Amino acid sequence: MAMFAHEDRLGEIHQNVSLGRKIDSIYGTLKTAFPFISRVAAALYDPKSDMLKTFVCSGDETNPLVNYQAKLADAPSLAEILEKGRPRVVDDLALFSAGEHEHTRRIEGERHVSSYTMPMYVHGVFFGFVFFNSRQLAPFTEEVLSRIDPFGHLIALTIISELSTAQTLLGTVKTARDMAHLRDEETGAHQDRMSRYARLIARKLAPEYGFSDEYIENVFIFAPLHDIGKMGVPDQILLKTGRLNEAEYFQMKTHTTKGRQIIDRMVENFELGRVNYVGIMRNIAEFHHEAMDGSGYPMGRKGDEIPIEARIVAVADIFDALTSRRPYKDPWSNDEAFAMLRQWSGIKLDPACVSVFVDSRAEIEEIQRQFAENSFG
Repeated sequence: MAMFAHEDRLGEIHQNVSLGRKIDSIYGTLKTAFPFISRVAAALYDPKSDMLKTFVCSGDETNPLVNYQAKLADAPSLAEILEKGRPRVVDDLALFSAGEHEHTRRIEGERHVSSYTMPMYVHGVFFGFVFFNSRQLAPFTEEVLSRIDPFGHLIALTIISELSTAQTLLGTVKTARDMAHLRDEETGAHQDRMSRYARLIARKLAPEYGFSDEYIENVFIFAPLHDIGKMGVPDQILLKTGRLNEAEYFQMKTHTTKGRQIIDRMVENFELGRVNYVGIMRNIAEFHHEAMDGSGYPMGRKGDEIPIEARIVAVADIFDALTSRRPYKDPWSNDEAFAMLRQWSGIKLDPACVSVFVDSRAEIEEIQRQFAENSFG
């Protein structure tokens, strides 16, 4: 063999490409060795809401599960994997043919008839599943599984690598806020709610905008960074209970550009310049106060000039601010807040974001129930 004739089929996972591309590369190599595998996918677990969320997928045909979520408690066959502490082989998915869950029907609709499911852990903590599907009955023999398992762990490690940096960034921000003794309306419950509102809006818009599950998860992860720039606003302005005067309001508005500067510094310090999701972070921090009619700040952008992730976060943030108790106001009812969102639709807020959000009342109320404020915020 010539000295440089060999091509590393998995080399792409070390390149500056999206997570989806990396999973495609792993699947392509896996498919070469095991032609009967028709699909690999991963779902992430949110322990705060008990929610499993589709994340990445690669396969022969259309992905049957995209922009989908379900509670783990409503999927007892998957919950059993955690109880047993072992991966699961299903030789014939007809075993679940009586199931009424949407994910069961979608998998059947793509003619996948067998599966192998591995739980993913980081430092011993469960964070999701890797799924292998086939259109053949009972192909997952013990010999095959011993060769597939390393691919499952490679997928898990690739996902962990992608997400761990994001979590490190968020942890760094939270630590800096705590050390600075920042005391504003940004309670933990507020961040939990508004990030899930943002994810809800992104998921509802996905069919129109073609959002991937990876993009939706990034919006969810980075929504809490929207007001990171407030770390640079003096306490006498940030904590003022009365109306800000003109000079104070001008200084408060600088939190958007300061947020972009903080993120740029973090990207430099963490050497993340080539990471795909950096643009989402920057856009959320800098542009979430822009308005559809151009009256917002810091740049007076209008309409589609405003990045969609910033438009999404604006609706989520404003709704939670309206419906939350503050030192200077009582919480609005959902009906009052929905009415205000509709009033601002097309003026301050993106109409599509407002429309899908106000039409999701049941999911909004479930988020409010799960992440209600308490006496400690």
